[in-house]
Amino acid sequence: MSSVSSNRGYAEIHLGAFEHNVRELKSKVKTQLMIVVKADAYGHGAVPCALAARSAGADWLGVAYVDEALQLRHNKVAGPILAWLLHPEDNFEEALSESIDLSVSTLDQLHRINQVAQKLDVEASIHIEIDTGLSRSGIPLENLETWLTEVKNSSHCKLISLWSHLAASEDLSHRANEVQLQNFQAAIQLADEIGVSYEFVHVANSAATLLSPELHFGMVRCGIAAYGVTPGGDVGDIKSHNLRPVMRIVSEIAQVRRLETGDGVSYNHTWIASKPTNVGLIPVGYADGIPRSAGNKAQITYQGKQFPIVGTVCMDQFVVDFGDEDIRVGDEIEIFGNGIDAHTFNQTTGGIGYELVTRIGSRLEKRYVDSHEHL
Repeated sequence: MSSVSSNRGYAEIHLGAFEHNVRELKSKVKTQLMIVVKADAYGHGAVPCALAARSAGADWLGVAYVDEALQLRHNKVAGPILAWLLHPEDNFEEALSESIDLSVSTLDQLHRINQVAQKLDVEASIHIEIDTGLSRSGIPLENLETWLTEVKNSSHCKLISLWSHLAASEDLSHRANEVQLQNFQAAIQLADEIGVSYEFVHVANSAATLLSPELHFGMVRCGIAAYGVTPGGDVGDIKSHNLRPVMRIVSEIAQVRRLETGDGVSYNHTWIASKPTNVGLIPVGYADGIPRSAGNKAQITYQGKQFPIVGTVCMDQFVVDFGDEDIRVGDEIEIFGNGIDAHTFNQTTGGIGYELVTRIGSRLEKRYVDSHEHL
């Protein structure tokens, strides 16, 4: 059994699986495909994943923040990029100079972007997010007519898309889906009546891409599914959609102990050995992104079998009960990935797969598998 050379553990990022997922998602739709690479590509590495997504045929890339978009441009990531959470201090001048598309959500943003575009003598490509029922960001329907009129009168802004975000797309029976679709269609109708020009509309996230073809419209936006993690709900097992996990977290057994009946493990002795058993110390913890709540709930994989995490997960370490298994220092274990997927692992703690992959800390080195020469 090979040991982990980084002493503690690493995050293996399988770019071959990622590209497979992008191609598979593209094959499921007849529209444009956006791959979302915000939050450092959901913890997988923004630049490597952005380049891989482009290589696999992604039409667009999506990020939350302008600085995330500029990071991609600074690393020679070409093609359309949309940033949708703007801040008053964002560098709109550089964003427009780098041909970053911007989703605007306040009139102040729209006016400022138009002024910057006028100064640069360029046409800003803008998108309008419509709040169809998520009650988060976006333009409320009652304000949309005023908004569209302002956009129509903006001398240096070109409207690329109208879009919205779904509240419960992984739950096909949820009433919000029908209400949001009706609201979105009303918004599109209003834009057409006013005579505002736009190129396409989009509303589908990963779950809607996999479950609801009627929501595909002109583009779908796939985030978590591209990384081989299920959004949950009616989507079910991500492998049933021919998508593969991209990240696996690998560590090794740092110490081996034989416990006797009654021995307590870790802080506050939340787990007591009910019989003699072998336990192994794994040298990663919640500082590395492993949920503290995984103690006495989640399992890891060792030699193709699952074993429970016992006791409280600590900042730098946790303990696994291996029973009578013959374990040795240096043996490799997988925390999540191919054996237990990220969603299943974190579901036991009351969380979701998104949380787990995005919180993996910087102390775990990323190792890319099947990388291209430009990576």
